[in-house]
Amino acid sequence: MITLFIEGGYLGMSIITILLTLVFFAAWKAPAWVENIGKIAFAVGLISCFVGVRQVLDYLSSNPDTILSVTYRGLKVTLIPAIYGAIVYVISLAISIFQKPRL
Repeated sequence: MITLFIEGGYLGMSIITILLTLVFFAAWKAPAWVENIGKIAFAVGLISCFVGVRQVLDYLSSNPDTILSVTYRGLKVTLIPAIYGAIVYVISLAISIFQKPRL
C-alpha cells in the first residue's frame, strides 16, 4: 500500500488522503458535506492522473526510442491517483447513503 502511495505521487495522494480523513470527520460533524468532499477527492485524483499522463508524454517526446514496457509502466502508475480518488468517492457515497433517514 505504501509503494502505491509513493508511486502515485506524494502531492496528489496526500491531498486525497486528507480528503478521506475529512470524509470521516464530516460524517460525524457535517453529514451534508460527505458526498461533496468525495467528489472533490475524485476530481483531485483525475487531475493528478492527467498531470502524470502529461509527464509521460513529455518524457516520450524527448526520448522517442523508449521501449513499450517503460511506457506502459508509466501509464499504469498514472492511474493510481484516479483509482484512489474513485475509492474515496465510493466510500463517501456509501457513508451518505447510510446516513440518510429511512422511511
